[in-house]
Amino acid sequence: MAWMARSRSSDHGISFNELTPKQYTSLSVNNPLNGQVVLSDEVATALNEAGAIVALETTIVVQGLPAPINLEVARECDQAVRKHGSIPATIGVLDGKVVVGLSAVQLEELACAQTKAAKLSSRDLGLALATSTNGATTVAGTIAVAHRVGIAVMATGGLGGVHRGAAQSFDESADLTALSRTPVLVVASGVKSILDIGATLERLDSLGVPIAGYRTKEFPGFYRASSGFALDWSLEDPTQVARAFLLHRLFSPTGMLVANPVAEHQQLDAQVHDNALESALALSNHLGVTGKDVTPVLLAEFARFSAGKSVQVNRDLVVANAALASKIAQEIAKADQ
Repeated sequence: MAWMARSRSSDHGISFNELTPKQYTSLSVNNPLNGQVVLSDEVATALNEAGAIVALETTIVVQGLPAPINLEVARECDQAVRKHGSIPATIGVLDGKVVVGLSAVQLEELACAQTKAAKLSSRDLGLALATSTNGATTVAGTIAVAHRVGIAVMATGGLGGVHRGAAQSFDESADLTALSRTPVLVVASGVKSILDIGATLERLDSLGVPIAGYRTKEFPGFYRASSGFALDWSLEDPTQVARAFLLHRLFSPTGMLVANPVAEHQQLDAQVHDNALESALALSNHLGVTGKDVTPVLLAEFARFSAGKSVQVNRDLVVANAALASKIAQEIAKADQ
């Protein structure tokens, strides 16, 4: 099976204190909190052998998708990464440890309502560990951990962004600033259409984060293949993407966003999308939700209004992103050898 169940992180896996000298090169031997990060056996092996690895977030599983679809999608992403030759490294905080390479059993535990997993951005990781709080990592939290252990590629559904009305609320996802200071390549289908897409693109530009469409010069609209915003750059294959990212890292400390649109035959109908968006925004205003509580409310309303069709689109695009990320990771690993 693609997902091999393992015991909890306290029983199996490799802690920082058990790593080989080669692994310490990327993990930093002087880290005073070595025991706080645990690598699964296969992730540790892949890092030691300079293999291809793709980091996967856990908020989409714990807070983003309804059960049991959430665990099904996680399994499909794992399989998609493996199918194209890379090792999946699903990241989360469990039992007081950051686990890089959660097993199916661990992920199921993290997603269980009784676990009460928090939503962890990069700013939350230290606090979660200090208070033994279980949590699922956002894009920002995931790339912070990925970079810390030496993983260069991550796959997700959609990047966080600038919220509508941010000029008054200052509501902006930490994903953006995290990407501006973390040299990890993120494959995503743009940002969710509930956000201010134009403002998000301007913000990424100001932060110096390059965006390249994958075989497109239009920024994806998450549920739709295009948001209507043009991109300056388009890359045509995983080899070109890997080369662009490696060359980018010679001149800049930022990460890179590869915008991979959902397949046109899988996208949400335009009218359904627009009507669902209008309903979701109206509900958000009515409830008065703010901050990190906004996105779950809006996505749930999108799913209700579209009779679940938006969930299927989300499922299709995140699995496609995992597959593309795996191909890119393979090319990066080849170039680094």
